[in-house]
Amino acid sequence: MAVHHGKEGQVTIGGTAVGELTSFTLETTGDVVESTKMEDGAKSFIAGRTSFSGTLEMHFDETDSAQTQMTAGSSLAFKLLPEGSSTGDRKFEGSGIITGMSVNQPLDGIVARSVTFQGTGALTIGTE
Repeated sequence: MAVHHGKEGQVTIGGTAVGELTSFTLETTGDVVESTKMEDGAKSFIAGRTSFSGTLEMHFDETDSAQTQMTAGSSLAFKLLPEGSSTGDRKFEGSGIITGMSVNQPLDGIVARSVTFQGTGALTIGTE
């Protein structure tokens, strides 16, 4: 069984690595459509469309070009790499629209940026 430490993870936006990344989340969902006939005693379903969305968490860095591209409403091409970027490592790749960007300013801590995105089109799952 393979396990991976969080320090291996990377995200690229338009081919540029996101600096100061602290975590990311990817969520995939699949719709189901009811296909039950009137005479059926139990409901049945078929697979519908899929979608994906996610969140990127990072330390705020105004000099990082990947971070400055992530503004609400902007479109992006991204690659999420939970194992890193070595040959054979798993990747999740697609396009998305930034749905939100927030900055958290703690009194005694590191300033953080959080970005949410909605995928558009298909998510490609493969390897580097």
